[in-house]
Amino acid sequence: MQQGQPMIILGDDSQRVQDKDAQQYNISAARAVADSVRSTLGPKGMDKMLVTSTGDVTITNDGVTILQEMDIDNPTAEMIVEVAETQEDEAGDGTTTAVAIAGELLKNAEDLLDQEIHPTAIIKGFHLASERAREEVDNIAEPVDPDDEELIQKVAETSMTGKGAELEKEVLADLVVRAVQQITVEADDGSHVVDLQNLNIETQTGRSASESELLAGGVIDKDPVSDEMPTAVDDASTLLLNEAIEIEEADVDTQVSIESPDQLQEFLDQEEEQLKAKVDQIVDSGADVVFCQKGIDDMAQHYLAKEGVLAIRRAKKSDISFLKNVLGGSVVTDIDSLTADHLGEGSISRDEEGELFYVEGNGDEVHGTTLLLRGSTDHVVDELERGISDAIDVVSTTISDGRVLAGGGAPEVEIASRLRDYADSVEGREQLAVEAFADSLELVPRVLAENAGLDSIDLLVDLRSEHESGDTHTGLNALTGEIGDTFEAGVVEPAHAKEQAISSAAEAANLVMKIDDIISAGDLSTDKEDDDGPGGAGGMGGMGGMGGMGGAM
Repeated sequence: MQQGQPMIILGDDSQRVQDKDAQQYNISAARAVADSVRSTLGPKGMDKMLVTSTGDVTITNDGVTILQEMDIDNPTAEMIVEVAETQEDEAGDGTTTAVAIAGELLKNAEDLLDQEIHPTAIIKGFHLASERAREEVDNIAEPVDPDDEELIQKVAETSMTGKGAELEKEVLADLVVRAVQQITVEADDGSHVVDLQNLNIETQTGRSASESELLAGGVIDKDPVSDEMPTAVDDASTLLLNEAIEIEEADVDTQVSIESPDQLQEFLDQEEEQLKAKVDQIVDSGADVVFCQKGIDDMAQHYLAKEGVLAIRRAKKSDISFLKNVLGGSVVTDIDSLTADHLGEGSISRDEEGELFYVEGNGDEVHGTTLLLRGSTDHVVDELERGISDAIDVVSTTISDGRVLAGGGAPEVEIASRLRDYADSVEGREQLAVEAFADSLELVPRVLAENAGLDSIDLLVDLRSEHESGDTHTGLNALTGEIGDTFEAGVVEPAHAKEQAISSAAEAANLVMKIDDIISAGDLSTDKEDDDGPGGAGGMGGMGGMGGMGGAM
């Protein structure tokens, strides 16, 4: 091999994109994901209809739901999806904001790359700006008392605005706040801890969302296994069972030879005796009610009804686990080991329509609260549940963290202004990255305005002017189309969610920026018929391509 001749170490089917091409490819993929959810941001955001290959339809404007349901087949795009998932896990809301900021950071970073600024300088500048932005969030945040129901309810209402829960947001926000307060305990150090395991959300169609209610205990959407069974039991001893009340099947295939009717009857009698023995063990333990996670044989149903025991079969595993919190006791996996000590205590009742069982525990040592959400159709109640889940997470975060911010883009404009002042103290080309970071944060008020049908440029100029005058709470009230003190207007967001969104967006952008070489094995391609190579329509076929983001949209 002659000196200076490159060594070929990749197979013929492998594909490789390097340097600026790799950076442009990654930035394009990430921005495609961010742009797909931008139109959902804010109270005037639009919804997306997601249709699976089996025809299932989801209508939502929840950022993380949209990104999880999209068929994204691109590793860089999946990094941006992880931003939304992390935001959802850590803060409960703000997923669209986090993803949109990440996309805008990469857009502005691309402009800096075109100016021959090295990625390392951009990454360092973004890191400095992210750290400073988080500090400024804390500086402008307002403290909130966990007992301040009025302010916390505004946080819940802000989270619901623009989602399926908005139409009845006052009623639903009140339910959310009361639900979270019931599962909040004060720790020894004075902090407040929200135990979300003690809160269950159940849904029911056919009624208005305003008829949703908060119940002490659990709700089971099941019917008794027999019409002969009672539907209400006060002070019931309740068995939570994770074992079928059926004939035990042999581990291997067996054959039984029957030579006479008497033998057949004897065989059937033995099966009946086995079932009767199981029911007797349940009755002898003192159980009045049985919630069974598995099946119950017809003969066992007859014996249970005869003994006056209420039995429900095929209960969900999550419901059984929640009822353990509500009733106490333990989940039994073997009837032979059943004793009275395993039983929980509570009261069971049936609603007037005969559709739901209400389960309420006895004593102070048991916990559990259920938020029963009602809606007119399955699609309505599904979107309602997503909105309520976000509101619960946001209220929980607010109570635990104890800080809130004015909404409507006010914190982004204020932090951007402070970052520009901070940039003057940063030396080198990193200063340009800090300024680009500030510009990226202002995407939020711009998109809020665009989605509300307003002029984003004029609005941003007015907001900057107000903040330069010291009005840190001035933001856009998208419902009225005017700027003003959004904190006083009741548009309030948790500070922790904003910190998390800024941090996640910056880290994702830096991770994408640091990649300068993409190597893909050809046989991993999900689009094998596309032979255009790295620069073709499929672009990096082995990496899922950018042809429609590999089926993302």
